[in-house]
Amino acid sequence: MPTALGAARLPLDERDPLPPGHDRLEAPKDVLGDLYRAERPGLLRFLSRRASDDRAEDIVQQVFARMAGKTAEQTAAILSPATYLRQAARNLVRDDARTAGRNSAHLHVAIEDVALPDADPVAALEARDRLARIEQAVLRLKPLRRQIFLACRLDGYSYAEIAEQTGLSIRGVEKQMSRAIKQLGRHLRHDD
Repeated sequence: MPTALGAARLPLDERDPLPPGHDRLEAPKDVLGDLYRAERPGLLRFLSRRASDDRAEDIVQQVFARMAGKTAEQTAAILSPATYLRQAARNLVRDDARTAGRNSAHLHVAIEDVALPDADPVAALEARDRLARIEQAVLRLKPLRRQIFLACRLDGYSYAEIAEQTGLSIRGVEKQMSRAIKQLGRHLRHDD
């Protein structure tokens, strides 16, 4: 007479053989990897008409990164992954276009595309000469006035910071700067 399932099981004996593959772990299914391999070429073709080649690759990566960030329940709720991926790619292209419009990307010119004029040797000599005259004029300033002028104009310190370093009042620093600018202007006008 047949017995109910599981009722007639005898305990396994030590000598009984184990079923084949008992010690192998079942590899988890790579659903996202399979989806990537299946849908990537189609997405790239779809995007080739809507974005540059390098941007198309980036968009595909972003779409799949978003897909990877979804929980198992969210992923299971997607009825047609191919349609979902195309719509996500379309949305990213649209977002890129909006961002480019806001940033005036159409006005951007790559530095490689800008034609730079050749260096003008006369202008370079004049600039070098003017710089030497400015340096001489700055060296003619009194030491404290020179220190204040250079701290403000060269190092970018505020009048309050210079006043704290030199022990002068802010008004005293302002007077020294005013005198330095007037003196430099006189020296440079005289040399021209």
